Amino acid sequence: MRDLRRAAQGTSGRILELLRRGPKTVDELARAMDLTRPAVRAQLATLMRDELVEQRESRRGTSKPSRVYGVTVQAELLFSRAYVPILTQLLHALSRRMPPAEFDSIMHEVGRGILEHRAPPRGTLGERVVGASALLNDLGGLTEISEEEGGYVIRSHGCPLAAATADHPEVCNALESLLSEFVGASVTKCCDRYNRERCCFEVGPAAQRGRQLLH
Repeated sequence: MRDLRRAAQGTSGRILELLRRGPKTVDELARAMDLTRPAVRAQLATLMRDELVEQRESRRGTSKPSRVYGVTVQAELLFSRAYVPILTQLLHALSRRMPPAEFDSIMHEVGRGILEHRAPPRGTLGERVVGASALLNDLGGLTEISEEEGGYVIRSHGCPLAAATADHPEVCNALESLLSEFVGASVTKCCDRYNRERCCFEVGPAAQRGRQLLH
C-alpha cells in the first residue's frame, strides 16, 4: 500500500497545497507551478487514484468548459494535527462522566461501527486473520502473525491508538471488537499492560483461553 504521506511532498504536495486554497483547473495549476499541462495532468491522475483529489464542477472557458479539481476529505486528514488532541480530550471527558462499564461498552460499540461499510474477509480462519492483520496495518499498525496453541496471535510493533491507550486502556476494546467482527471469531487483546504501545490480539482458540485466564 502506498504511503500517502509521501504524496504531500514534492510536486504532488505543492499541487495539494494550491488546491487546499481553492479548486483550480489544469491551466491554473500549470501557471502557478510553471509546469506543462501534461505534467500537471499526470500528477492529478496519481492523486485521484489515491483519492486525495477529486473532480469538481466544470468551469466555463473561452472554447469549452474546463475541469476543476479540489482536495478530498482524506487529503485534509494528511495535513490535520487537530484530531488526536481533540479526540484524546473527548476520551478524558467521557471517562470522567461515565461509569467504567459504560465507557468500556461504548469502546466496543465504536470498534464494531468502524466496519459498517467494509466487507469482512472470506476463507479459512487463517486467511481471515491475514485480512485482519492488513486492516490493522491500514490503521497505522505494523503487524506480524504467529500460530500458537491452535489459534493465531497478531502482534504489532506499534499502536494506532497509542495517544489514547496510555491513559485509557479501554480504548483497546475498540480494536478488539473491530477485529472480532472482521474475522468472525473470538478475539482477545493481550497487550502488555506496561507496554501498551505494542498491540497484541489472540484469535480463535487462543482467544478463548485468554478469556478464561482473565476470569
